[in-house]
Amino acid sequence: MKTYLVTGAAGFIGFHTAHHLLKAGQTVIGIDNLNEYYDVQLKQDRVAILANHDHFTFYPYDLANLEKTKELFEEHTIDIVCHLAAQAGVRYSLKNPFAYQKSNLEAFLNILELSRQYQVSNFVYASSSSVYGKNKELPFSVNDRVDHPISLYAATKKSNELIAHAYSHLYNLPTTGLRFFTVYGPWGRPDMALFLFTKAIFSGEPIDIYNYGKMKRDFTYIDDIVRGVVTCLDNPQPYEILNIGNHRSEDLEHFIAVIENCTGKKAKRNYLPLQAGDVIETYADIDRIRELYGYEPTTTIEEGIPRFIQWYREYYQV
Repeated sequence: MKTYLVTGAAGFIGFHTAHHLLKAGQTVIGIDNLNEYYDVQLKQDRVAILANHDHFTFYPYDLANLEKTKELFEEHTIDIVCHLAAQAGVRYSLKNPFAYQKSNLEAFLNILELSRQYQVSNFVYASSSSVYGKNKELPFSVNDRVDHPISLYAATKKSNELIAHAYSHLYNLPTTGLRFFTVYGPWGRPDMALFLFTKAIFSGEPIDIYNYGKMKRDFTYIDDIVRGVVTCLDNPQPYEILNIGNHRSEDLEHFIAVIENCTGKKAKRNYLPLQAGDVIETYADIDRIRELYGYEPTTTIEEGIPRFIQWYREYYQV
């Protein structure tokens, strides 16, 4: 049995990853500052599920507090770090940039440095497909240059990759950065499209559709994401950057149509221009993670969206 430190354990991907590890019989230490970026009750309910497992310990710490985080490394022998805590969201970074400095730069360096000091065997962290910025080549490949981020959020994630590279080079610390592509599923984030659209449709409110609907996204179901994350946790690499996506790009209008079909309701559409920081299309080239681990996503949006809608109905008693 290994001990995994999962940061952002009350978050969407962190919760599902921690839950998967616990069900596999591993020991999980979870950290999350439970900030108010979105509904704290949702985060607490996720943690409550994890707390049903005997081998789970939770700390409501802010990773930007180096001394507090160091206490945790002193108290536990941590084998593997899964660093998923971050200030998420492209649009929020336009309003509150210093939240990204604290969570995505200071906290990242803190947890990386402690991982070096306490000699963890593997450090896997969340990057983002946002780093591709204005990349014109599709699908997005890990071999593409990503020197032109178009949001502060993306810039912090690219910074994480560079800092991790330095630590891998200097200290032989195995690091893998995972560029996630539009993750969705049960217990998802309320600031993301599927959650926002579902909530609005059930409430009879209009949904905001940017770039007048001319958008495409590589929507990736949470179970496919977790399978990739756990595989990377169990297979240390000297230094890797990997895309984890569904390897297909869906029209936004088709995505909305699937939600309408699942809810049995038509969406009221409010078409708007492209927002600052947004990209028109994302599409993951997964050749590298496929080559390393045989990774293949298996869930289409026609399968994944109904699972989310079912969870949403149950959780919110719709």
